[in-house]
Amino acid sequence: MTSFSETVRVGDADMTVYGNMPAEAGALAAIVVIQHGAGVDTFTRAMVNRLTDAGYAAVAPDLYHRFDRSLEATAKRQQLKDNEIIADVDATVDFLRKHQRVDAARLGIIGFCMGGRVVYLMAAVNPYFKVAVAYYGGNIMVPWGDGVQPPFARTGEIGCPLLFHFGAEDTNPSPEDMRKLDEELTRCGKEHEFHAYENAGHGFMDFTNAQRYREVAQQASWPRTLAFLARHLGSQSK
Repeated sequence: MTSFSETVRVGDADMTVYGNMPAEAGALAAIVVIQHGAGVDTFTRAMVNRLTDAGYAAVAPDLYHRFDRSLEATAKRQQLKDNEIIADVDATVDFLRKHQRVDAARLGIIGFCMGGRVVYLMAAVNPYFKVAVAYYGGNIMVPWGDGVQPPFARTGEIGCPLLFHFGAEDTNPSPEDMRKLDEELTRCGKEHEFHAYENAGHGFMDFTNAQRYREVAQQASWPRTLAFLARHLGSQSK
């Protein structure tokens, strides 16, 4: 594996992107990894690396790049705006599409916590994604910023298959949220696959948080994620 840090221009700002790629030759399918609330931290970088272990190029943009580093993660998260998030992820997609080691026709997106919400949004607004995976994305019915629609309102625009993992004990997204999302995706004719995990709440993948982490749910969900990615992106390299 070859990990790296790149600077990507977004409008008038510089955004850091953490990435990793397999050492093997060939044009790679690539995954955009969207951070959880804590940012591009140990957990997010580990998810990038796990995807690279599975044969994918993977990159995680720092969606907090506009904010002062001294701010706590919660304060940064509360200031995120959907229009800026879209710009950041679109810039990351452009970076991948121009990369000499990436197959521009085979791009996916995966996100955790707030990143799961971003996945739902980006599956609707960026046409280059061929597959999307959301882990316990909350606030999908809520807009971030003025004058924008919530991701839920854009369900009909989703352009790729979606896999969504839920904790059965989560409250955001709650089991009722899961039902509403399933009904709307079905109504709009969108290919999707939902899984809920017993004895698991929000953040069950986060091994850095002993209170939230659930090994059983993690072990059940990750193979499903890799199988879903492979099904829709083909073999990892060509």
